[in-house]
Amino acid sequence: MHPSKTALSLFSLLFLTAVTSLSAQTRLNRTEKQLVQQVSVNHNQAIGFLEQVVNVNSGTLNLEGVREVGRMFEEQFQAIAFETIWEEMPSEMNRAGHLIAKIEGAKGKKLLLIGHLDTVFEKNSPFQVFEKINDSIAKAPGGNDMKGGDVMILYALKALREVGALDNADIQVVFTGDEESTGKPLSVSRKSLIDAAKRADVALGYETSTGFDYATVARRGASGWYVVAEGKRAHSSGVFSERTGAGAIFELSRILHQFYTDVRGEELLTFNPGLLMGGTLLDYDPKTSQATVFGKTNVVAQRAEVRGGLRFITEDQKERARTKMRAIVENGNLPQTSARIEFTDSYPAMPMTDGNLALLEQLNEVSLALNQGEVKAYDPGKRGAADISFVAAHVDGALGGLGSMGSGAHTPNETVNLNTFEALTQRTAVFIYRLLQEK
Repeated sequence: MHPSKTALSLFSLLFLTAVTSLSAQTRLNRTEKQLVQQVSVNHNQAIGFLEQVVNVNSGTLNLEGVREVGRMFEEQFQAIAFETIWEEMPSEMNRAGHLIAKIEGAKGKKLLLIGHLDTVFEKNSPFQVFEKINDSIAKAPGGNDMKGGDVMILYALKALREVGALDNADIQVVFTGDEESTGKPLSVSRKSLIDAAKRADVALGYETSTGFDYATVARRGASGWYVVAEGKRAHSSGVFSERTGAGAIFELSRILHQFYTDVRGEELLTFNPGLLMGGTLLDYDPKTSQATVFGKTNVVAQRAEVRGGLRFITEDQKERARTKMRAIVENGNLPQTSARIEFTDSYPAMPMTDGNLALLEQLNEVSLALNQGEVKAYDPGKRGAADISFVAAHVDGALGGLGSMGSGAHTPNETVNLNTFEALTQRTAVFIYRLLQEK
């Protein structure tokens, strides 16, 4: 045979083999088709359960509310033969605890599925009730972030159980009770989550999907910062004088301005002053995030404080920012003032890894098989911190942003998209099934 024809024939054979392999990956087998059907059978029940759990307030600081939502999920997991544990947190942490549900076996990948029970809407919030706007959209406090994702996990596993696909599987589900305001110390509040990751191969986070088109392979970490400025209390007629100086509020203003001009700029680095107070007497309650301030316009401010958050994509980036912030606080103080800064760690960054990208490709294959379109990596700069960041370093692969779709998270206009809920639960069920078939 002519050499060029031989090469062409070999290329055609390789191309045909690749296409055949890809088409096999993007087709549903018999069990997967049963899973899709079973999720559809259970869909109305899933939406009904979502409404029930949304209507129980579980703001992070409403400990009994968080526990009640945990009980509701606990019953449902027990009904599909999962062992459940409620892990209490020490009383001084002022956090309700975590729900852990698990089955143990030796089949396929060992999975860790992550959600959270708490919301940002505390008992005093006027936004409390699940309300259908139409057949596709419901207003729901915490419905998108993230009770919707919790219900998706539950009903995907329920479908897997009902078609007999969970036999000998090894799956841990951890629903934390303080994701929106993490209990301190982290060594206590995230110990069980990290321990679960250490015996898992794969971690999947179901907080707030960005749509059918994306999943999260990397996300920024989060930490807190706190600046206190002290000035000389005196009559305001003496402000700017050598004896009285500038006062605490001017000093804190200097610091914030320099943060904005000198620290801002690195890609994916952000820092936000979320609470600012200054005057003669200050009182701040960290349990409720509420402050009371007393001061007068004719008295130079004695004290000023600001509390904020810092977001970063790597630990190196976090440390660079902290170094710059410390230098600004410690140097160049205005007359008769002083200042100090403290940092608190919260969420580590979740860097992009080969394992994460491999999981994304598997999810993409599932999505194509379900005719739901291609799934791509989401911009980490557009995602907040999440519990999956604590475990990413301990597993072979991690993927986040797999939960329910919606809009307005953390606002009184938060919605959950009911029209896409069934399809995303089907994607979850088939994805988990395929991971359980791997050695």
